[in-house]
Amino acid sequence: MTRLDTAPHPAAAVQWWKGAAIYQIYPRSFADANGDGIGDLKGVTRHLDYVAALGVDAIWLSPFFTSPMKDFGYDVADYCDVDPIFGTLADFDELIREAHARGLKVTIDQVYAHTSDQHAWFAESRSSRDNPKADWYVWADAKPEGSPPSNWQSVFGGPAWTWDARRGQYYLHNFLSSQPQLNCHSREVQDALLGVARFWLDRGVDGFRLDALNFTMHDPKLTDNPPAPDDGTPRTRPFDFQLRKHNQSHHDVPHFIERIRDVLDEYDAIFTVAEVGGQDALREMQLYTHGHKRLNSAYGFDFLYAPALTPELVATALADWPDRPGMGWPSWAFENHDAPRALSRWCAPDEREAFARLKIAVLAALRGNVIIYQGEELGLTQVDIPFEQLQDPEAIANWPLTLSRDGARTPMPWQAQDEHGGFTSGQPWLPLGEDNLARAVDRQDGDPASLLNLTRELLMLRRANPALRHGACTVELADAARLVLRREADGHTIFAVFNMTAQPAAWPADLAQTGPALMAINGASPGHLPPFGAVLIREKE
Repeated sequence: MTRLDTAPHPAAAVQWWKGAAIYQIYPRSFADANGDGIGDLKGVTRHLDYVAALGVDAIWLSPFFTSPMKDFGYDVADYCDVDPIFGTLADFDELIREAHARGLKVTIDQVYAHTSDQHAWFAESRSSRDNPKADWYVWADAKPEGSPPSNWQSVFGGPAWTWDARRGQYYLHNFLSSQPQLNCHSREVQDALLGVARFWLDRGVDGFRLDALNFTMHDPKLTDNPPAPDDGTPRTRPFDFQLRKHNQSHHDVPHFIERIRDVLDEYDAIFTVAEVGGQDALREMQLYTHGHKRLNSAYGFDFLYAPALTPELVATALADWPDRPGMGWPSWAFENHDAPRALSRWCAPDEREAFARLKIAVLAALRGNVIIYQGEELGLTQVDIPFEQLQDPEAIANWPLTLSRDGARTPMPWQAQDEHGGFTSGQPWLPLGEDNLARAVDRQDGDPASLLNLTRELLMLRRANPALRHGACTVELADAARLVLRREADGHTIFAVFNMTAQPAAWPADLAQTGPALMAINGASPGHLPPFGAVLIREKE
């Protein structure tokens, strides 16, 4: 890496989240403060100096709410409390104070599509057909011959309906059978969820990530889904055999979103991003973020399950979010807790060091918010978890053709010489992996040439330059090997030039007359693009 210039330019005031770098923390695997082998909120708080030093603007905390942990916190049993394995509400309040003291915003998950079957709401709902919460979940009678009300399938495998003898009806669950679907068509349910939002906003959170937002509403007629055409993609679950037209993505979801936004507008500087997956994700993300009455941003799975990082992939993703009135603001993630580590998907093992440096440079140059998953700044790779150590219910159910979530959720390595990487003094809930232990924070922190320090440099550069942080973006070139982005703001222009292959590439002829380089990676320089080379360069002024 060659760093030549990071001097900031004056910038017009913009909302803090626009162009922000957000660091995703999966609390279960970040840092364990009490030695039980599971990460907790105190562990997060103890490492906030590390997070702040990365140059990120905010953290996103994956679920820490009271839960039986059948889906590791995405099955919520109490929306307004902390699960004891993660600590207490007082620990959360301390985390908020300490994060804010370091200039970090705090965003947290909200799971509105479903609860745990151990939630008090569901206990009441299933008790009879005429209790006050009888319609808070999606209940339906069996067909005359006793089969489920529709052909809908769950994400994790098997029918999306489970029989409940208490009511003599089926209940809907788009994920695990222990995650009953909330009836978000109900105004009362919406009011209760908005109350949950206010609970956390009153505690000082700065925003939300809305999990599986397009699953919040279904077709009340319970119409069967049509079969999906065979496009040659391997089908590992019954869910893959359907076009999910009726069990999700109802046209009333935006109306609920507008109610959410009304609550958020009661508080100051609240940022909310939707997670949206599925076959119609782009249209829904744009719908959910359209105008000023809906959400600030959305992210999908453009990169999370992509088999390769190519100029075409980046150019297409950026083109889907043009800078025009009414268009939402995108967020981008190359990795998260639900997808295999990118370095294990996108390059050969002997290319990982150079490719990791290119990858983080590409992410830092994108127009939109960038989400960095814990350990991505270290170059962590996917850990091969043997069947007997699997924890993820999806992985166990669909072995060996799984989503591989456990292998991306392994604990954060802090100390290379510690048996458990300094993550815990006990037995970690998942193995760290020997390769990742060698990439520990203490190995990289003092090494100026490390990926960790490159990540810090790039994020600081992005923060210091409005053109990179929130400026306009034009794809100047996207061929088989090269990607050139033009970023502009406040009268200043930066070109981001990438060779995304393992072979040398010619310097783009149109960039012969450029100004000083801001950053050069993997031996690149203006006029020279070696394998996985990258240069961020300022236009002559």
